[in-house]
Amino acid sequence: MLVASHFDVETFASGQEFLDAVQQRRPDCVILDFQMPGLTGREVQRRLGLAQIRLPVIVVTAHDQAGIREQCLADGALAYLAKPLQRAPLVALIDEAVRPRAGWA
Repeated sequence: MLVASHFDVETFASGQEFLDAVQQRRPDCVILDFQMPGLTGREVQRRLGLAQIRLPVIVVTAHDQAGIREQCLADGALAYLAKPLQRAPLVALIDEAVRPRAGWA
C-alpha cells in the first residue's frame, strides 16, 4: 500500500533490527506495529526516546488495548491506528510526518 502511494519503504524483521539500523540512517517516519517479534512497538518507541532519537512515529495495532493509545501518544507518537488500516488516512499522516518541522533530529 505504501509503495503504491510512492513512498520509499524499508521493513525490518524485528524492533531490535530497526534500532540497530537507525543508528546508521534515519528514516523520515517510522510505522511501528505494536505486536512485533521480540520488542513491542511500544518498547521500540521508548528506546528511541531514551536514545534521544526524535522521529515521527505512527503506531499501528490489531489489538487495541485500553490505555496503550494514551501511553503511545503521551510518549510522542504522531498517531495510534487500529487495523485494518485505511489508505487515505495513513497516507495523510505520513505526509504530515515527513513535512520538514523544527525539533526533529
